[in-house]
Amino acid sequence: MNLIDWADFEKVELRAGTVVSVDEFPEARKPAYKLTIDFGDEIGQRRSSAQITDIYSAQALVGTQVVAVVNFPKKQIGPFMSECLVTGFSREDGAIVLVQPTEAVPNGSKLC
Repeated sequence: MNLIDWADFEKVELRAGTVVSVDEFPEARKPAYKLTIDFGDEIGQRRSSAQITDIYSAQALVGTQVVAVVNFPKKQIGPFMSECLVTGFSREDGAIVLVQPTEAVPNGSKLC
């Protein structure tokens, strides 16, 4: 394991946001959704591709809060431009479990 110092951790902008829309992503190599996430007035809405179809339905995701890295460069994923990285943990079966606040927080709240 590579150790980092506190200054390295502070560079990562992990923010809470609310999923406002979910679209299918049939062009993705692995099953995925295209998420639009509201990170509040300071950051605004960002889009992300997320391989979370094993556990989550599109309908269930709308209105839920997620935690995402918002200061990575944009990444082209096929025909889609991803603007943030939604975080999650991989289960033994490969399904991704989202990192989510256990209580509602303001959109754009930074993980500290």
